[in-house]
Amino acid sequence: MTVFARLPFGALSLCFLALTGPVFAQQGDGQPTPVTVVTLEPGTVTLTATLPGRVAASALAEVRPQVNGIITERLFQEGAHVDVNDPLFRIDSATYEAALQQSRASVAQAEAQLRAAERDAGRLEELQARNVASQQALDDAKAARDSAAAALELARAQMNAAQIELSRTTIRARLSGRIGLSQTSQGELVTASQAQPLAVIRAIDPVYVDVTQSAADLLRWRRGETERALADADRTVRLTLADGSVYEHTGRLQAAEPNVDPQTGVVTLRMQFENPQTLLLPGMYVQVEMPVDVAENVFLVPQEGVVRDRRGRPTAWVVNADGVIEERPLSILQDRESDWVVDDGLSAGDRVVVAGFQKTAPGATFAPEERGTSNTTADAASE
Repeated sequence: MTVFARLPFGALSLCFLALTGPVFAQQGDGQPTPVTVVTLEPGTVTLTATLPGRVAASALAEVRPQVNGIITERLFQEGAHVDVNDPLFRIDSATYEAALQQSRASVAQAEAQLRAAERDAGRLEELQARNVASQQALDDAKAARDSAAAALELARAQMNAAQIELSRTTIRARLSGRIGLSQTSQGELVTASQAQPLAVIRAIDPVYVDVTQSAADLLRWRRGETERALADADRTVRLTLADGSVYEHTGRLQAAEPNVDPQTGVVTLRMQFENPQTLLLPGMYVQVEMPVDVAENVFLVPQEGVVRDRRGRPTAWVVNADGVIEERPLSILQDRESDWVVDDGLSAGDRVVVAGFQKTAPGATFAPEERGTSNTTADAASE
């Protein structure tokens, strides 16, 4: 029979505790197990809010015909950049050229009638001065002259309208930007101000990003509370793309919609971003990180140094001056890259455990090693 079989149950339990207890807190040579820690100091952090948004063109123009006719030619390359007044489409102009010729003839006819009316009025003025013609005849001649002058102005206006109609047979760009796909083809009949555009031009440098924010947060902006809180803090608005990468250009708040959605209680904010490489396209989903407040005397705790208890509450393991690990409940404001912004639960100079949890527990004594030193025993042990 073995030695353990002859021992009482209580003595056997003490033997196991004696064998297993020291292994938890000490290395094989009896020295305290090292753990990796980070020493924290308070600081001031600009708090941000991450808002979902969509990219929108800074300007948009739908190309539509202003006259009726058959498309005879498309003059642009789809997806290319166009400038204001660049020709895009041509419409069959034969009918409009004929209308212009007719209006020019009407102008010439009106000019001839005006000249004749002016001669008649001049002769009657001379005759009336010699008392040969009656005053009634002179008045009729002057009325005819004025009527001919008005008819000439009308003919010129009609000629001008005909010239405008003819010029509209060449459809031109009214906006500089990227033009999309053509929605018509050569030989198709188009009508003035039709519902379907022939193409769409979008200005995408710069672009707008529309996001939604709660009305309560907007009130803080309106009252100036956010402005006072931010003061001289970093107000840069950053953009995260759909693939998780950070957009290289920063933006600024452009405007806020003066209306609250009655169903969701949010307001639409508009940000503006430079887009020289045209990486951002209208309709693209993005996330905007914008500053909303400044927190003072807070700690940036590495995320690997924060654990959750059984109720999901955040805690940190802190090595005190005696090398004993204490469990501290934390109050977290938000995340900041690889850190948590903590405003309660820690003090200046606290050493938070960030590696070596597998051989660690609150209440035990350990040898803290600052992260970044040459000794990486705790990091290796945790792996």
